[in-house]
Amino acid sequence: MSKAVLRMVGVLAMVAMVAAGCGGGGGSSSSVDLSDASLVVGSKDFTEQLILGYITFQALENAGANVEDQIGLAGTDATRQALINGDIDMYWEYTGTIWISHLGNTEPIPDSQKQYEAAAKADLKENDLKLLAPAPFNNTYALAIREEAYEDVGVEKLSDLKALVQDNPDEATVCVESEFNSRDDGLPGLEKKYDFQFPQDNVALFDTGVVYERTDKGNPCNFGEVFTTDGRIEGLGLKVIEDDKNFFPIYNPALEVRKETFDQYGPQLEKLFNPIAKALTTKEMTQMNAKVDVDGELPEDVAEEWLSKNGFVE
Repeated sequence: MSKAVLRMVGVLAMVAMVAAGCGGGGGSSSSVDLSDASLVVGSKDFTEQLILGYITFQALENAGANVEDQIGLAGTDATRQALINGDIDMYWEYTGTIWISHLGNTEPIPDSQKQYEAAAKADLKENDLKLLAPAPFNNTYALAIREEAYEDVGVEKLSDLKALVQDNPDEATVCVESEFNSRDDGLPGLEKKYDFQFPQDNVALFDTGVVYERTDKGNPCNFGEVFTTDGRIEGLGLKVIEDDKNFFPIYNPALEVRKETFDQYGPQLEKLFNPIAKALTTKEMTQMNAKVDVDGELPEDVAEEWLSKNGFVE
């Protein structure tokens, strides 16, 4: 083998080692200096939000920031209010939630990019909140049923629920969270769009984890509210019912930051979090959720492992 070939082999080996060390993630937060920043990171109080919160917290700390942990703060409305009030500087919010729940629009925008752009523009203008780049995964709502009851109940798409309620109302049972039970992009809007209503006594309210558990057992409900990136869907063998009228909005998450904070640290925050957002695919997020909800790992450990694997922290 010639010296030239040997040199080429050595170069290729070195490139491979560097690429492996970077984990394919697109850059470490060591290239961002936030040592002069004191920031408060919040999140909502369910698994995916906890993971996103810890990803944010750890990436900021690795970039030198002094970070206060308000992760798992509360539900949607309270977390949003904390951001507006300045109690937190940032948290990940979903474009559909901003557009429908926070900005009061009644119709979602079916195109992902247009939904993001409209939500970002309006929230900045009306509330001084800046949306960073969105992640590609879409964690929309859905209704699911245990696989063993899928064919027996005869509901393959959400429009089939109208006939079920009319012909066999005892089987039209649903478990939901209290928030989903009252949101325009939740159960009330779903029933309006598909022109049916679950019998009042057939709607059971539970916390998120219990909804999955009871839906899996079929007691007291055949159907349950789920998030489409939740690892428990596959882990429990649940079947998602097709949203054939595309009722549920697109929910791409993006880190939302107070304009006051963005004005101080915007370029660094974008340099740090835009690559992170890009790497948060449906597959990656679903796997992380499953590690917490199915395998019992801690959200902060899952976040740290993902950041390290993808080369975002050293």
